[in-house]
Amino acid sequence: MKKKPIIAKMIFTSAITISLVFMSRLASAQENVSFATDDGGLIYGHLYGKGERGLVLTHGGRFNKESWKEQAQIFVKAGYRVLAIDFRGYGKSRGPGQADPLSAPLHLDVLAAVRYLRQQGAKTVSIVGGSMGGTAAARASVEANPGEIDRLVLLASGVIEKPERMKGRKLFITTRDDFSGNNVPRLPKIRDQYERAPDPKQLVILDGSAHAQFIFSTQQADRLMREILRFLSEP
Repeated sequence: MKKKPIIAKMIFTSAITISLVFMSRLASAQENVSFATDDGGLIYGHLYGKGERGLVLTHGGRFNKESWKEQAQIFVKAGYRVLAIDFRGYGKSRGPGQADPLSAPLHLDVLAAVRYLRQQGAKTVSIVGGSMGGTAAARASVEANPGEIDRLVLLASGVIEKPERMKGRKLFITTRDDFSGNNVPRLPKIRDQYERAPDPKQLVILDGSAHAQFIFSTQQADRLMREILRFLSEP
């Protein structure tokens, strides 16, 4: 008879543990969402987590919103509400110019995502963009209202028009030996865009030759994530 309180306590503790695990998984589970762009497009995304700090993830040309799943979970644990989007022409997302995403107004997709998170209660919204997604994020910061985008993480972004007009804090990241398909090193152009961008800004050059999101599949993956989280959390 004396063992009953102990058993009851064990059952109660187990119930709490299961509940916490369930709530943790629920908080990081993805939600399918969609929202309109200013030019009549419709963008689909995966929404993860809760909270007042929003983070938009924008993919490169060879990726999609699903490619961010592992990183999204890490950002959620760090306290962010994360929205990974498919650009127009990817998945079910659509909009003018979708047949040629590289020349389409992808920055409108990014701005729509930023504004969606704001509507959902985010007090600040930052962006992590890889390659094509970084270029779109940079242009979005040029077109955004002051204070609309808090911080930008640009993973080996392409050519940025008018980098001197970019807003918000900026982190440029690339690998030292990243070459384009034409065998042209990307670092000189990225360094030039960094120099032309206004403060506050940072440039991080990693070892290796992986391009943008492909860095997450290399030995530099942990450092890349540390650099991003450090930048996002700085006061």
